[in-house]
Amino acid sequence: MDSKCLNCGVTSDQVVLMSCQYKGESLFVCVKCLPVLIQGPH
Repeated sequence: MDSKCLNCGVTSDQVVLMSCQYKGESLFVCVKCLPVLIQGPH
């Protein structure tokens, strides 16, 4: 299974992904989408 950003769908072959846990599920977010998830869309 290839890890993908939960927001934009890029894979770990394309960019750096950070892992997180939510309700027992492992999720991934890329460094580009991380600020959007923290601050919300403008």
